[in-house]
Amino acid sequence: MAPQLDSFFKQVDAMSESFIDRLSKAVAIPSVSAMDEHRPDVFKMGEFMASELRNLGAEVTLHPLGKQPHKEHLELPPVVTARYGSDPSKRTVLVYGHYDVQPALMEDGWATKPFKLTVDESSGRMYGRGSTDDKGPVLGWLNAIEAHKKAGVEFPVNLLMCFEGMEEYGSEGLDEFIMREAKGFFKDADAVCISDNYWLGTEKPCLTYGLRGCNYYSLEVTGPGADLHSGVFGGTAHEPMTDLVRIMSSLVDPDGKILIDGIDEMVAPITDQEKALYKDIAFTMDNLYESLGSKTALFDDKARTLMGRWRFPSLSLHGIEGAFSAPGAKTVIPAKVIGKFSIRTVPDMESEAVTAAVQKHVDKVFAGLKSKNKCTLKLQHDGKWWVASPNHWNFTAAAKAVEHVWGVKPDLTREGGSIPVTLTFEEATGKNVLLLPMGSSTDGAHSINEKLDRRNYIEGIKLLGAYLHYVAEEPMREG
Repeated sequence: MAPQLDSFFKQVDAMSESFIDRLSKAVAIPSVSAMDEHRPDVFKMGEFMASELRNLGAEVTLHPLGKQPHKEHLELPPVVTARYGSDPSKRTVLVYGHYDVQPALMEDGWATKPFKLTVDESSGRMYGRGSTDDKGPVLGWLNAIEAHKKAGVEFPVNLLMCFEGMEEYGSEGLDEFIMREAKGFFKDADAVCISDNYWLGTEKPCLTYGLRGCNYYSLEVTGPGADLHSGVFGGTAHEPMTDLVRIMSSLVDPDGKILIDGIDEMVAPITDQEKALYKDIAFTMDNLYESLGSKTALFDDKARTLMGRWRFPSLSLHGIEGAFSAPGAKTVIPAKVIGKFSIRTVPDMESEAVTAAVQKHVDKVFAGLKSKNKCTLKLQHDGKWWVASPNHWNFTAAAKAVEHVWGVKPDLTREGGSIPVTLTFEEATGKNVLLLPMGSSTDGAHSINEKLDRRNYIEGIKLLGAYLHYVAEEPMREG
């Protein structure tokens, strides 16, 4: 029998303006974790979260994480944990989110002030840094608690909340904290839910059961003892930039095919059952073109595009450090350049094997250049891919909640990006992890004019609450 949620839904609608006001207050705090000057604002945001949670009756703790590695003049923002409910007869759900955001400046191209929530009444779009990533979804849990209280509806589960302030800067200190608390604060969790991703399109919700991993590399080429004048030394010395460009161009072709021997053989084969899943997913090439802002897609069909995003590895070139990149002309030969690139990994790729293949490829290409420069490859960081069972009761409960709120069955999707904490929670708790998105594909997280649609925010609050009700009564099966 479906839970009776009408009074909860009505209360969410009645409180919608106050929930938007709460989001506005959160967006106004420029909690940019990557910028030293905004570290006090990140702490301020953590305190804001703690205060809001305490006002709702939750038991709240701020956990200091100590000094930031390699930036010991900075303190890491605290992990905010909160418990709402301690009824042993109820299931316990652990939810995660982050309260820090990406940098944002007007001169980047924002049409509105990035740290002022600007609501376009005609479209329902709410613009502001952090609106969809991840302040809107995080506040969704708080709003769901408050709507239950105001409606006089019993909260269906015990809710454990874990909110961090360094996600946009590598989540430093978080993994160690989660592992420490695996037998502590997190020990009662029956399932985990993360709302830090997005719908595949703009109209149909989805549940996400897989993520790609990410191996990030730097490739350093050094030669002269100092930068050189190209008029004096051009044509007389091996130039590091020339070597680097040749090596980086050998990694991937213009069609996105990775040119490193051995990578393709690491990828798990696609089954017929898996192929069949793509046919009914609500996604069109126009969805992609809108997100790209162009028609520069690698493939023309939906299935191959989605497989390229979720199911196959990809290699992206990110930039060159040490090269002249300012406007104008500068006839300099850089003495040292560092190329940055990453490989998004999928089942069954293992990080060590990927790095070994990359090293072998780089060594071979560099040797072929017969250069007298030095070339060094470094793995900057890696995060493993993750795949969960979409047949687990955690997912079937969420699917019923989506159908109740939105009137459609959700698509079951993977994501091309990486959320490393997903795997960390799975390993620490031993429980199923669900990714339950609030925002849509056009929200522009990390980009200029980030937004969250009012409809997604308000209906998303209903969805989070409904999910908890369905979790409370879903028969436990591992899937």
